[in-house]
Amino acid sequence: MSLNNLSLDIGSLLAGYRSGTLTPRDVMTNVLTRISQARDKSAWITMVPDSRIFDYVRRLEEKSPHSLPLYGIPFAIKDNIDLAGVPTTVACPAHAFTPERSAFVVKKLIDAGAIPIGKTNLDQFATGLVGTRSPYGACRNAFNGDYISGGSSSGSAVALAMGLVSFALGTDTAGSGRVPAAFNNLIGLKPTRGVLSTRGVFPACRSLDCVSIFALTSADAARVLQVTQDYDSEDIYARRAESAPTLSQTAFRFGVPSAPALQFFGDGEYERLFEASVKKLEALGGTRVEIDFAPFLHAARLLYEGPWVAERYLAIRERIERAPESLFPVTRDIISRGARGSALDAFSAEYRRMDLKRLSESVWDHVDLIVTPTAGTIYRISDVEEDPIRLNSNLGYYTNFMNLFDLSAVAAPAGFRGDGLPFGITFFAPAFSEKNLLALADRVQRASVQSVGAMNQPLPEETYTGAGAADEIPVAVCGAHMEGLPLNPQLTSRGARMLQRTRSSPNYRFYALPGGPPHRPGMIRVATGGAAIELEVWSVPAQHFGSFVAQIPAPLGIGKVELADGSWVSGFICEGFAANGAQDITQLGGWKAYLRSSK
Repeated sequence: MSLNNLSLDIGSLLAGYRSGTLTPRDVMTNVLTRISQARDKSAWITMVPDSRIFDYVRRLEEKSPHSLPLYGIPFAIKDNIDLAGVPTTVACPAHAFTPERSAFVVKKLIDAGAIPIGKTNLDQFATGLVGTRSPYGACRNAFNGDYISGGSSSGSAVALAMGLVSFALGTDTAGSGRVPAAFNNLIGLKPTRGVLSTRGVFPACRSLDCVSIFALTSADAARVLQVTQDYDSEDIYARRAESAPTLSQTAFRFGVPSAPALQFFGDGEYERLFEASVKKLEALGGTRVEIDFAPFLHAARLLYEGPWVAERYLAIRERIERAPESLFPVTRDIISRGARGSALDAFSAEYRRMDLKRLSESVWDHVDLIVTPTAGTIYRISDVEEDPIRLNSNLGYYTNFMNLFDLSAVAAPAGFRGDGLPFGITFFAPAFSEKNLLALADRVQRASVQSVGAMNQPLPEETYTGAGAADEIPVAVCGAHMEGLPLNPQLTSRGARMLQRTRSSPNYRFYALPGGPPHRPGMIRVATGGAAIELEVWSVPAQHFGSFVAQIPAPLGIGKVELADGSWVSGFICEGFAANGAQDITQLGGWKAYLRSSK
């Protein structure tokens, strides 16, 4: 089959592998062809040899596509994160080394079936938000090469936006996993500090660093997060993931900085797009609450004006003292400042940080999350080269405080300027809020843009609404209980809410059962000859689950149904004997398609 227009989103690839219409060998061949034909954006530093990529493929060919959550998914790695046997340069050729072991998160991804394609360009030593501070070339925006890609995780974002991989790893100390996402029409997830291990990551500020995830959709980011957020006892900064209370997606309070605190650096279009995004949030059920943004802004200035630059100096102390000429000039100038501080400065700044953090905490009594522009504007590469410090600092206005205050954040696509360059907003909330933020980011992305990355490919149908609350039970429905059909009120009257539209794994036959009204289908799991069936997953309040199940007539019942992504949820199943005398409608792929054909 032709793969030229194939979307590399994770859900589509997994569905193709599990239905047998795609193989990892075909997809990796296509990915390598795309890379060879791609416009030069200076996104890559080192490619994984083709022979090694197909070694991964051969190992996958011995396994079932259903056995691994990221089976055959190609990904890129920021070149400050180790991949065994491939050089880690940190965008400083003189500093390059070849690790024997992969970083903890990279190994988790490979063990889950993902295939590393290459190491990507970055602002040297992950110091910068622009993507221009690299001897491997200024990384260029995926939409317009005259503009910056954002940094420091520049190449990871551009490689993904250009359709060369399915997701990419970055890091985020001061905004490096969010600014490039905004500038390239991507989801950028900065998890809670410590939830993803940084073992095998060359440090910028070790006490603040986070591994970040670039994805085409929230659903894809959540899949990668699920695989990588395993506790690493060998990482001294690691933390176990916790669950935050589920955020209502239809009645939530979101904070917005007061007008004097909003800064767009003269970019009227970004200002207009941000106000439009706020109105979209209100239309989605949010209530706008104006907040005092001053503590966040004061903390942001601490990151580079305070002693945390000393952590950057410490990470490369031997190199910057013995061979300063090996550093990119602007990077050397910034990090050199870290040698000037004292222990007194460090403690003073730490006390100031905690004062500001305590002042900021009162805002959470009034809002569930805060929304800001991810960046106040975007710059041409030529402008950044003429004024590298000030313009870079402007880009950190809404990002630099995040890890100092122990917050989780998601950058989401939110529209385009008139010249076609993307605009993005960021949601942030207290630690461990990733799933809530990803769910809201999914809704905003779908309300704001129609395509993913810079590929002119439509957003995948799969939505993400986060995990159900502990007192809710996800239930997959395939027939008359679907939205708009006769029995749907049995769900809505019990306060159930839709989580996602998806499909089953390709292991089911589907039948129109005799009787009715209401007419009902039956879905029966089979060993061979099955297909993927259209489903809706609804979250049913636990206290009403029993009364809902009691209304289900034989031969139907509630069992476990396998979804397209390999996960299992409770759902409608049918006893096998019911196939006798029923109409086989498997080829139609779903109940709504059958109803349309019956008319």
